[in-house]
Amino acid sequence: MSQGSSPLHITVKEIQKRDGRVVPFDISKISSAIFKAADFVGESCNINADELATKVSVILEEEFDGTGTPSVEEIQDIVERVLIEDGCVKVAKEYILYREQRKRIRATRAALGLTDDLKLPLNSLTVLEKRYLQRNENREVLETPRELFQRVAHAVALGDKKFGAGKKDIEKTELEFFELMTSFKFLPNSPTLMNAGTDLGQLSACFVLPVDDSLEGIFDSIKYTALIHQSGGGTGFSFSRLRPEGDVVRSSGGVASGPISFMSVFDAATNVIKQGGRRRGANMGILRVDHPDIMNFIVCKQKEGTLANFNISVAITDKFMKALEDGTDYELINPHTKKVSGTLSAQTVFDMITNMAWNNGEPGVIFIDSINKRNPTPQLGEIESTNPCGEQPLLPYESCNLGSINLGKFVKDKAINWEDLDQTVRNAVHFLDNVIEQNKYPLLAIRDMAYKTRKIGLGVMGFADMLVTLRIPYNSESGVKMAKKLMSFIQETALEESSRLGKERGSFPAFAESPLAKNWKHMRNATVTTIAPTGTIGIIANTSSGVEPLFALAYVRSNVLDNDSLVEVNRTFEKMAKENNFYNNDLIAALAQGVSLAGMPDVPAWIKEVFVTSHQITPEWHIRMQAAFQKFTDNAVSKTINFPNSATVEQVREAYLTAYKLGCKGLTIYRDGSRDMQVLTVGVKQESTFPLASKIKECPKCKVPLESKEGCSFCPKCGYSDKCSLS
Repeated sequence: MSQGSSPLHITVKEIQKRDGRVVPFDISKISSAIFKAADFVGESCNINADELATKVSVILEEEFDGTGTPSVEEIQDIVERVLIEDGCVKVAKEYILYREQRKRIRATRAALGLTDDLKLPLNSLTVLEKRYLQRNENREVLETPRELFQRVAHAVALGDKKFGAGKKDIEKTELEFFELMTSFKFLPNSPTLMNAGTDLGQLSACFVLPVDDSLEGIFDSIKYTALIHQSGGGTGFSFSRLRPEGDVVRSSGGVASGPISFMSVFDAATNVIKQGGRRRGANMGILRVDHPDIMNFIVCKQKEGTLANFNISVAITDKFMKALEDGTDYELINPHTKKVSGTLSAQTVFDMITNMAWNNGEPGVIFIDSINKRNPTPQLGEIESTNPCGEQPLLPYESCNLGSINLGKFVKDKAINWEDLDQTVRNAVHFLDNVIEQNKYPLLAIRDMAYKTRKIGLGVMGFADMLVTLRIPYNSESGVKMAKKLMSFIQETALEESSRLGKERGSFPAFAESPLAKNWKHMRNATVTTIAPTGTIGIIANTSSGVEPLFALAYVRSNVLDNDSLVEVNRTFEKMAKENNFYNNDLIAALAQGVSLAGMPDVPAWIKEVFVTSHQITPEWHIRMQAAFQKFTDNAVSKTINFPNSATVEQVREAYLTAYKLGCKGLTIYRDGSRDMQVLTVGVKQESTFPLASKIKECPKCKVPLESKEGCSFCPKCGYSDKCSLS
């Protein structure tokens, strides 16, 4: 199908926008809109968008030549008419659906007081308004989505100035960074989006703070935690240095209350600090498996709601895993005296970990010796903890700046555009290295460590979307092979770019004694890759989270914005369903209620294989995929092994053992429904919560079935719409 300018002589020169502005008429925009609607329903090869746009222009000439300026709505009405008259029923239907969607988004935007200058999906716009757009002292929004990205691009590009770049070079970098983000090929972590170019200026997502075995050290850490949470960061701690409960404290003559009691103090402090006024603080609490209080730690979150601001993980050692394999006891070490204080059965401890994880998803595990074997700066000390989601192991006082590449943007004609991906990786490394320069650090000790190791963490999101577009099942050898191919490419390209920057700007100060110096002459960053969960930035980019499979084809995402819920329907599935002629309201309603695609007879077999969802994937495939990404990732991989509610404790046990065997640095599991509150849910029963799951109704005017789109029902004939819960 061709696309280009029409040879028609057009006398209609201007059109009126919805905001009242009069702008030049551009026929190519009509052609483009028709093409997009046709492409979405798989009809792009069967129609000529330019020809149809020309017919629209002819009608415009007849109706508006010399008699006024047509409005956008009037032109779109004519487009609908032309599509229907030409027999392009599927394309007309999609065009009408799109108009209705944009109408709802405009209504929501108006209600929020926003200017949607990037034409974002409703969920993306809602997240930006709730959390990211700058506000004044009266909480009024001060910027548009486009202006947000301009603010960030400008602030981060100024980092080049420190290395001798002139005004024109900085402007070129700023444009590159702006296009990198507004194309949604890459987004940095949330604090960078929130704070770049502002007085706060704290841009890092991840911090690890030491918790020393003294009252002064503990409360210094609490103070530093409050400062970090206030600036928008998350914190990780190892409580393994604290003496066990009941240990004698010679200075006071009393006894120690133990790590868990002090975790409660950290939790209470976190509860009253709201990060940058936008989100609650998040913590990771870690205790070594050989700490005398380990059994109490394992069960400390047994009651839901306890230590609500903490994720907890057990730091498992190789010695423990050997004792587990041999069926023997292992030694507990008092961190204060460094002496053996007792023994425990490795089997008993491991059974308690797996039972508790089965019960409510915690504790997770990190394999602390595996992490330290790949410590890029062992001369600076041992890694004790990770950030709240486990993907970023850090030394005490280290921070890390994360960002993620949206893999779904690099598939064209069912193939990966490796050249585009290569350039995006290089631009992203440049971006993240500049963030280190532009950051306003909450503590001098953190700034010193940031400059000493210059860790960055470039990861990915949209992996599941990429796979379904390539028609590769997630739970397949082809899926694992693609993961290795992608991440090895990203890792090698990121290292090359960091080496180039190291030669140009100087290697990180701890480089000379680092293991990296054995294979590289220069290296700007001690680490370059991390796989983060990409919760809210994934919503902004309208793509699947991190390296997770599709959770469901229709689900509700809860608790991401101060207990708000967002409805999500997978757009790629919707597109393919329409292309292959099995899309209908009953299908979407059933998926929203939790009905499996596998049991639907009208859905092609290859669609069922490709659109496999999280609970349909066995733990083995989940872990193999995590291990595939971990093999080519400097830091760690944030991934949750989602079990169905019917999973057994033995299956959880096997998951942990498999993860250790395959070289993962840690593991988090979650059994569906094991908590009253969970972030992702499927099978929602209340119509008010998920309107797509409601019974099909008729239009009160035309008496034809209403159709559903993005949470609303409307008439395809007259445009009548029922109330949308998201408007």
